[in-house]
Amino acid sequence: MTGHGGNKRPSRSSRSGRSSARSFASQRPPRRAAFDIGARVTAVLFIFVAMSVLFTGKILFLQVVDDDRYIARAEVSRERKYPVPAKRGTIYDRNGIVLATSTETRNIYADPRYVEDLEAVCAKLAQHLGGSVDDYRKLIQNPSSESFVYLKRQVDMDVVEALKEDLSAMKLTGVYYEKSYRRDYPNGEIAGQVVGVCDVDGNGLTGLELQYDEQLSGQDGFYWGEVGKRGNPIPDGTIEETAAVDGADIMVSLDVRMQAAVESALAEGCENLDTKDGSAVLMDASTGEIYAICSLPYMDPNDLAHADKESPTIKAITQAYEPGSVFKTVAALTLLENGAMTPDSEMYCPETIEADEYTVKDSHDRPATTMTLREILNQSSNVGISLSVDSMGFRPLYNNIQKYGLNETTGVDYPGESKGYMAEFKNWSRIAGYNITFGQGISVTPLQLTRFYAMIANDGVATTPHFLMELPKTQERPEYETETMVTDEEALADIKSMLRTVVTDGTGKVAAIDGFDVCGKTSTAEIADPEKGGYKKEVYNLAYVGFIDNSTSNLVCFVGANNVYGMRQTGEIFKDIMTTAIDQYSITPE
Repeated sequence: MTGHGGNKRPSRSSRSGRSSARSFASQRPPRRAAFDIGARVTAVLFIFVAMSVLFTGKILFLQVVDDDRYIARAEVSRERKYPVPAKRGTIYDRNGIVLATSTETRNIYADPRYVEDLEAVCAKLAQHLGGSVDDYRKLIQNPSSESFVYLKRQVDMDVVEALKEDLSAMKLTGVYYEKSYRRDYPNGEIAGQVVGVCDVDGNGLTGLELQYDEQLSGQDGFYWGEVGKRGNPIPDGTIEETAAVDGADIMVSLDVRMQAAVESALAEGCENLDTKDGSAVLMDASTGEIYAICSLPYMDPNDLAHADKESPTIKAITQAYEPGSVFKTVAALTLLENGAMTPDSEMYCPETIEADEYTVKDSHDRPATTMTLREILNQSSNVGISLSVDSMGFRPLYNNIQKYGLNETTGVDYPGESKGYMAEFKNWSRIAGYNITFGQGISVTPLQLTRFYAMIANDGVATTPHFLMELPKTQERPEYETETMVTDEEALADIKSMLRTVVTDGTGKVAAIDGFDVCGKTSTAEIADPEKGGYKKEVYNLAYVGFIDNSTSNLVCFVGANNVYGMRQTGEIFKDIMTTAIDQYSITPE
């Protein structure tokens, strides 16, 4: 019997088909998932296209719009600017002897980027240049020395060639050489202070090297050159070049032979006076040409490491001091010019005089006496010259100090000249006036005094002290000012006569030279004591200044020795110098 059709069980195969259909349906991604994948693909494609456009634009910009800048960068990486130093001019003395010259050398430097074997390079540098391996290692490895560091400057050419050969043989890289010059001074300390020194770059620092730096230094040049991958210059790789213009040579008034004699006489004389401080000047009164000038201690410009701190300048030019009795000639000439006294005019001279609660006396004890003006000068009486000027009035003395140029620079062509000091006349008290008549309370330089005495020797005409005589290449000779300071021929003849008797009959006898009319004046100047006030006891600045009258020479000489114990003289040093000059220049009496 059959059952009802609604209750019939499905067959196994039908269940299985429906299950498979459900399983397949569950494995298909939903429509939203399919949309996400498409969006991602589209985004990737968009980014790719955008980046392609960006990169293409950048390339076009670099190659078309900004190509010059990047070409320049590329060129810089293979080009280098090399300096071409100018050769500094030579300094000659008046006879053509070289005082300063430039010797070709090399600066040795490294580019750390190309130093491949640091230890081997440093070892060779130490071997040839001196110093230690560690010294060069530190230089090359210094963080601030990324592409350039000097290893040693101004190296002699034979040392450079030996180093180059050694480095090349071992194929060591990173060390290079640039042209340079070293300043050499063949005469050492002779005239070293006058000539001066330069720094390592060839710039004048002191003396004539500084004074004439513009003329001597010239103009540096340069060239752009191509370099290889190891930084070495490529032969014939010059791109641009500007030639250096060498400096001008100069000829100066110094006579190096006479300079040597003056320096020797001053050094020996000061040693005998137990001092290490002194100065000397030898100048032609008719031209202003300085033949010799120096101040202790001397300086060797080739050996600055051992130079005394006081040695680089000529103190005879740069330092003023209270001159003492050599200034009495200024007062005496003023008296003669103003007609206040003649050489034979008499003045009563007590042992001492009082002024403004101060006492003035001579440097040596003497009884009260009457002296002529000639005797006052040759016996160097402080009291006598004070009373003589006081009888005339101090204003003419003040005016003449100005007229003689003793309160202004001489105009010498040397750096750092001092002009000294003198108070305005309205501030002169009586004791100030007395003191100035014999060289206290006023300061001048030895060169100013030399110029004053040269004016007397040159018949009242003052010349400008100077060194530069000629620029040899152009034969250009500078002109220097002269000034007629005294026109009274009788006063000039009288002062010369009085200065001769200082040597024949007075305090300057030690400077007498047989067969010659020596005119001169001595000085034993007190030294101000800045700590205790007043003046130091038994310590003096000594001086002697003068010339040979009635001869074929117009040379004037100053010799000073400072901080000397006791009343002594520099007249013997003056005599030594002038005797040498007589022999060297064949000076004869007229």
